[in-house]
Amino acid sequence: MSTGDDPGRREAGASVVLDVGGMLRASEQNVVSSRLGRRPGVIAIEVNPVAQTATVTYDPARTSVAELRRWVIECGYHCAGQSVPSHICDPMEEPGPPGRPPHEVMGHGGHEGMSMAAMVADMRNRFLVALAFSIPILIWSPIGTEVLHVNAPVPFGLRQDVWALLLSLPVIFYSSWIFFDGAVRALRNRTLDMMVLVAVAVGSGWLYSLIVTLTGGGEVFYEAATVLAAFVLLGHWFEMRARGGANDAVRALLDLAPPKAIVLRDGAPVEIPSAEVAVGDLLLVRPGAKIAVDGTVEEGESEVDESMVTGESLPVHKAPGSAAVGATINKDGTLRVRATKVGADTALAQIVKLVQEAQNSKAPGQRLADRAAFWLVFVALVGGALTLAAWLLVGGRPFSAAILFAITVVVITCPDALGLATPTAIMVGTGLGARRGVLFKNAIALETSAHVQTVVMDKTGTLTKGEPEVTDVIADGVDEGEMLRLVAAVERESEHPLAQAIVRHADSRGVGTVRAGRFENVPGHGAVAQVDGRRVLVGNRRLMEREGIDLGPLAARRDELAATGRTAVIVAVDGRAAGLVAMADAPRETSAAAVAALHDLGVEVVMLTGDNRATAERIAERLGIDTVIAEVLPGDKAAKVAELQRTGRKVAMVGDGVNDAPALARADLGVAIGAGTDVAIETADLVLMRSDPLDVPVALRIGRGTFRKMRQNLGWAIGYNAIALPIAAGVFEPSFGLVLRPEIAALTMSGSSLIVAVNALALKRLRLPAS
Repeated sequence: MSTGDDPGRREAGASVVLDVGGMLRASEQNVVSSRLGRRPGVIAIEVNPVAQTATVTYDPARTSVAELRRWVIECGYHCAGQSVPSHICDPMEEPGPPGRPPHEVMGHGGHEGMSMAAMVADMRNRFLVALAFSIPILIWSPIGTEVLHVNAPVPFGLRQDVWALLLSLPVIFYSSWIFFDGAVRALRNRTLDMMVLVAVAVGSGWLYSLIVTLTGGGEVFYEAATVLAAFVLLGHWFEMRARGGANDAVRALLDLAPPKAIVLRDGAPVEIPSAEVAVGDLLLVRPGAKIAVDGTVEEGESEVDESMVTGESLPVHKAPGSAAVGATINKDGTLRVRATKVGADTALAQIVKLVQEAQNSKAPGQRLADRAAFWLVFVALVGGALTLAAWLLVGGRPFSAAILFAITVVVITCPDALGLATPTAIMVGTGLGARRGVLFKNAIALETSAHVQTVVMDKTGTLTKGEPEVTDVIADGVDEGEMLRLVAAVERESEHPLAQAIVRHADSRGVGTVRAGRFENVPGHGAVAQVDGRRVLVGNRRLMEREGIDLGPLAARRDELAATGRTAVIVAVDGRAAGLVAMADAPRETSAAAVAALHDLGVEVVMLTGDNRATAERIAERLGIDTVIAEVLPGDKAAKVAELQRTGRKVAMVGDGVNDAPALARADLGVAIGAGTDVAIETADLVLMRSDPLDVPVALRIGRGTFRKMRQNLGWAIGYNAIALPIAAGVFEPSFGLVLRPEIAALTMSGSSLIVAVNALALKRLRLPAS
């Protein structure tokens, strides 16, 4: 549930991800949403019962994180601040009392300060106690004597109902107390949820039996109340275990951050907690150690494994001036890194926050399901009351039989499966993407990716590497290797991207190194220098015309290369044309595979570029792209996307530059290449951390798989309630003898929630294109 007019576009404000521990059922998110949503300064709130977190957007001028935490605790849940470890938290965000880890902050509701693992263990213990006492109650009940034919004498000479009452006390006042406590929380916050239903069902059955026992006559059904509690707790336990598996991605990210760092103080290495590293500290990073925070390399060279953060499989070379990312692993050399970002500002913390916010956000279908779940609780309570009245007034049944029907209706109509239907799928889907370096910013982006029909891809820096590579070396009258050696000597003196491409190619060919003298840069034309006593010209046709060089047959070759989209640099030695060096912006290694994978999904691929049509079509033909839109001015890219949308297709735009930002914003799904500019990443709905085009079909496949699971889960949850309600109310009892007891209703209700959670977890087996 969220507040605000437009859930897809949050109002401006700060945001924080809070732990909201103690949510046992999906429907309890309504308690937190309702309470916080009414507080001053709260703009929007997205609660995730699976992750036990809430993303709150708030106005810092009207409230604070401390106030938000206090309000969560007032709801009856414990709150540990940002749900990231203290060593990657913002040091200004007080995570809890001194000396206590965040996950041990005290709270309410019988799950004080418990982690998810501890809550699962506690739920198991409550179930085992309920089971241990429910079995003897069942044995000495009419079911035991009449159905199971057990005729054991009641111990201590007690009446059967008194013995059952005594056995039921641990079940009611220990095992079931979480239901009563949760119901009080919900009612105090003026909302209805699963806990209200279970508390009403268990409590009414037990209280009715207690009154009958104390008045000394009539039928009791302690076994129904206690076995009902045991089955609900069993469902809680299994469901929480399944829900815990959905949050593996965030836990894996959190585990990346090293708890300790080595800081140089007065030249001496000192080991301190990573949380105490301050901006400006100089870190010593030895081989095999993790870099604690983001920074800049000041001394040393090494290869750094950044795959855990960026998804890039190859180690990245680091030298003085290189950026270092926290949580990455230094492979061989020793580095000295100056800290530039710490706490919540590090890249890892931002990724964790982005994943959590995406998991906490709600898809449009979930917002409808949340509202339906609230009213379904209301329908369950009213339906139970009407069932009781109908069987008493119309059916002529005794009160004991009528109340059993009513309790069954209340239990079986529980909307917990409806509440879990999409959040569990969203968590698994966003987590699956995070492991691959595909970061969905919210659930709307995840759902939109399932419906994309056309992918528009910027050429330079997205489909291509964004830097020129030598494609052809043509020598005329000289040795090719010698010509390349002379050209490289001249180009080593230049910073031009084309010059650097020639130098890289020459080095890879091993043609040798020689120093150029009397270097002259000719702006807009090229360069001239003396190499081994020879005058070497490297440039365009205008330079050759200025120097009176006749190109001869090389002129036609140059035009042929230009027609295929390649840039040809002309080389002249001692006043004579010696050859050509042709270059082009080469496609990324995975671009062709990405286009093929998109075609396999039935998606049309469009290349959008400002380059000339010949260059664009050459790249498109090589990659198998369907449509080329070339020679587009930067300001017109968004208009081209709009034109495609007007055909009725859902359009995704993939780009990396500042000039792509308007098109990213205009598209139904904006996808930013992770190596792109900050403005492109900020504007996009989806970020590809690895800058790999192959991750575009990965994202769409994850979106489709997640949406499929969401639809399956919602269909199951709605269908289950539609079928179960009339059966529970006894509609088919007169004609078919079809009757459900409360404990059986509890088992089917819990089984329904478990099916939803397990079905969502099956998304982890989704087959993705190999990287």
